Amino acid sequence: MKKLFLSIVIFSLFSHANAQQGHEIKINLKNCKDTLVYLTYYQFDKNLLVDTVKPIKNGSIVFKGKNKLDKGIYSILGQNKSIYFDFFIDDQSQKIEINSDAATQFTSTLNSPNSKQENDFFDYIRFINSQKKNFDSVLITTKGMSKTDSTALVTAKQKLLSENIANYEKTFLEQTKGSYIGDVLNLKIEKTLKDVPKASNGRPDSIAVFNYYKKHYWDNVNFQDDGMVRTPFFANKMKRYFDALVVKNPDSVAVEIDRIMNKTVQSSIMYKLLLAHFTSTYETSKIMSFDKVFVYIVDHYFKTGKGNDLYNDDNIVKNIINRAEILRPLLLGQIAPDLPMITIEGHDKIAKMGFDTAKTSEEVTKLYYANSQEIEKTVLRLHSIKADYLVLVFWDVDCGHCKVEIPKLLETYHALLKEKKDIKVFCVYTQQEFEKYRDYVAENKLDWINVYDGVHFTNLKDKYDIYSTPVIYILDKNKKIKAKRIGEEQVKEIINAMELEYKAGVK
Repeated sequence: MKKLFLSIVIFSLFSHANAQQGHEIKINLKNCKDTLVYLTYYQFDKNLLVDTVKPIKNGSIVFKGKNKLDKGIYSILGQNKSIYFDFFIDDQSQKIEINSDAATQFTSTLNSPNSKQENDFFDYIRFINSQKKNFDSVLITTKGMSKTDSTALVTAKQKLLSENIANYEKTFLEQTKGSYIGDVLNLKIEKTLKDVPKASNGRPDSIAVFNYYKKHYWDNVNFQDDGMVRTPFFANKMKRYFDALVVKNPDSVAVEIDRIMNKTVQSSIMYKLLLAHFTSTYETSKIMSFDKVFVYIVDHYFKTGKGNDLYNDDNIVKNIINRAEILRPLLLGQIAPDLPMITIEGHDKIAKMGFDTAKTSEEVTKLYYANSQEIEKTVLRLHSIKADYLVLVFWDVDCGHCKVEIPKLLETYHALLKEKKDIKVFCVYTQQEFEKYRDYVAENKLDWINVYDGVHFTNLKDKYDIYSTPVIYILDKNKKIKAKRIGEEQVKEIINAMELEYKAGVK
């Protein structure tokens, strides 16, 4: 059983072809020994193929087409897929020439006879590379030094390097302001507070620094220019914003997503890539409760039609919406869906009705309706269990991870009982090999509530999103979901936190 991972859904975002003039990129790499090269471009966090040239003779490479290339940072890759160098394309650089005499480090002699901006860009790359090379040479000299001396030297060199780069980039940005390459550099440059005020304790005001940084983080970034996502900087800048600057709270994240999306033009490449990124990120988030963000995105973008043209297949949108509907009742704070289960002791009654030997869903359905009254007498429901702390576990006898986690959970359960905690464990076996299940429970002395879906009328996959095991939920005395998909090692900590809430009167 596999989860719908939106991050691996294949979708195509085709470039907008413009028939005016076309493009012609002439590259002469005198010492290039490869017989094949690729032209690629950055698109958010990927590098996509545009064209291939082969065979190559004497390093002469020409990429030519009837349509204009989209504005972006492009790369030349060798036949081993390593990047030779980057260059940029905008409306003014659809027909350019690039040369290099170097044997390996092509950037060292890159030049463009017909583009001053391209040469400025190459100068910038060479400067950054030279600074990195200088820093690397300092690291070599620290060998044999004491830790104190090497740290002091490296720190001083890092500070100088940062200052050199900042000064160079500031000048470069002023010289290229208003151009595409200037906009690209603006993505890379950090907006920091220069004159930091003092806090009440006399130290630099870190809160003022943070607030300024967040407020000016997106200064001069044009979200209506698709060329911004075709750079090596935009995706990381976006990810860093949500990882480091946005409050780790689902509601705060949702607000920031709307703020970003409102800057874009609906149906643009920027809009599509960002919506796809946010959808995938929060559907697959490992942070508990952040699936609430995914449900929010589905409600406000996909269910309203704002994401309908994101994918070429309408079924993908339907699957995304269905995924949200599965997760909706399982969000933190929701009342856990009830589970009518069969205990080990109730198995014999169910077996006599024929459920163990039923082969098809039709047979099961007929058996259920024919025996519904007797089944109801045998069923143990999750909502009937009374406890301040109710641990809901889904597991499988043959699951290797379960064999590790279940014994540990049993120890934690007994330890909490000794602490006089009003705790119960509702342990759901997810498969149908009853004898194997019964024997394991007996041999391992699982002295909690052991149940399974003996009459096949609870779809655990959809009802509790069970696509792997073990899965642990913690419910409060009102069956409200307080934690989910946690490890055994977190159970005691969460229950102790719940105990403090009870004492404080938190509902």
